[in-house]
Amino acid sequence: QVQLVEFGGGLVQPGGSLRLSCAASGSTFSLNGMGWYRQVPGKEREVVAHITNSGSTNYVDSVKGRFTISRDSAKNTVYLQMSSLKPEDTAVYYCYAVAFNSIGYWGQGTQVTVSS
Repeated sequence: QVQLVEFGGGLVQPGGSLRLSCAASGSTFSLNGMGWYRQVPGKEREVVAHITNSGSTNYVDSVKGRFTISRDSAKNTVYLQMSSLKPEDTAVYYCYAVAFNSIGYWGQGTQVTVSS
């Protein structure tokens, strides 16, 4: 089992920045990759960014150049640095992790609101 806890959501003005953190605990040795997805009521869940154990990253087109995912393996923590935020980035952001056996885990979610 893996437990994920997110930190760092909040209210920010358009053009501002925010950093999300996700701390993993438990059987973290079983993880193959981690990432972030976001959910807006009435819309499809969207994977925003993913990072593999080797450090390879992927982003959805709408956040490329604005968001950066990184990891601190020693702390079992993944970060999502969000810059140049737009109102359309408003969503609940969830950290997720995928194990080598394809089992998925996710955190409780953190609200990000971009508004003036």
